[in-house]
Amino acid sequence: SKNVQLDLFETANIRLEVPYRLNQKDWSPTFIPFAKARKRIETDFSQLCDQFMIVRNYAKDTVGLFTRILGKISAFTILQYINHINNKPIGRLKYALI
Repeated sequence: SKNVQLDLFETANIRLEVPYRLNQKDWSPTFIPFAKARKRIETDFSQLCDQFMIVRNYAKDTVGLFTRILGKISAFTILQYINHINNKPIGRLKYALI
């Protein structure tokens, strides 16, 4: 909302930007590096949820929850690094296991 955006800008000098849809009035082309970064982040979250079952979590308290999520993100990062070392696409995690 406008109030949250204004508060973020006043307190931490953060400006939120959301890509417009083609049929909106103030549409302008999206800056390509931002679009690529956003796509990469969305793909990573999708893979975390899908392959590491990040939604299914039986932690008893917040420390356990953070520990489990940190472990899953660490495993995800290690598989990406293995793919990077072997000159394979880092987004395809199953390549690292072969």
